[in-house]
Amino acid sequence: MKTLKDLFLTNLADIYDAEQQFVHALARMEETVTCAHLKKSILKHLRETEAHVTKVEQVFIAFSEKPRTRRCQVLAGLLHETDAIAAVFRDSLTINAALICIAQKIEHYEIASYGCLSEWASMLGNQEAANLLKEILEEEKEANEEFTDLAISHGNPEAMGITNSVHGSDVTARESLAMDYSNATDE
Repeated sequence: MKTLKDLFLTNLADIYDAEQQFVHALARMEETVTCAHLKKSILKHLRETEAHVTKVEQVFIAFSEKPRTRRCQVLAGLLHETDAIAAVFRDSLTINAALICIAQKIEHYEIASYGCLSEWASMLGNQEAANLLKEILEEEKEANEEFTDLAISHGNPEAMGITNSVHGSDVTARESLAMDYSNATDE
């Protein structure tokens, strides 16, 4: 009979492989993007993802298990899509928006995975593992939010041939859009 612990360890092996795949993908994405802000964000997330690999290894150890991978077909498919999109849009203004979209798809998969894993670790009575997984979950949510802001402030406007007039200010992308909308409706 398969148990919740078996399900947990299977999914942990899956996300362990996903994080390792994402490390390599982020390095390739960083070479492809043309936006300095996005490049900086990708490099930051690359460092976080490398740390996630280590934290997942610590979760295995917290369960007295040797770290192991299980091929993550979801991430393999998304990375295949990344390569195809990069090939088609490489010399286009839309490349940054396209890569942000893929990064967010990956973040959403990771958020769902870490949400389940952290809950299961708690249910299995391993608070050390649950805490590590919750840390990763929060970092994935923050990365997704950062990618959303970059899409709004840079990637999507660039794809439309629009430059954002609030570069360099402390105004967030969402605030900038709200100001732009407000100004447009006032006229």
